[in-house]
Amino acid sequence: MDPDIRWVQRFANFERSFLLLSRALQIESPSVVERAGLIQFFELAFELAWKLLKDYQELEGFMVKTPRETIKQAYQAELIIRGHDWMKALQDRNLMAHTYNEQTAIAVEASIRNDYFPLLADLYSTFKAKLEAL
Repeated sequence: MDPDIRWVQRFANFERSFLLLSRALQIESPSVVERAGLIQFFELAFELAWKLLKDYQELEGFMVKTPRETIKQAYQAELIIRGHDWMKALQDRNLMAHTYNEQTAIAVEASIRNDYFPLLADLYSTFKAKLEAL
């Protein structure tokens, strides 16, 4: 394994944030503060996820700059599935990063639990396998 490969370094950071999110999701009925933490962990994991995809795709010869471009290209390259759900996750990440409303936070928490965490878990498994294959 070559630790100098950028996506390998990014994966290590993504893995830490993904595992923190996983632990936060074990709290079944979070308080307001715990919910805010859970959403923050999601924002961090999502940010590192799209950057991991960007780094990997650049190594593969693709030029992607924005999260939206990166997600679209990753879907086309079959690195991810459920591209529309990834775009919805991006939209919710952007929404929560700029405002906090309790009702919105409750809805986003449900989406994280039911929709977005499984996307991140699939990505984690995909890149864990790629790392082990190096």
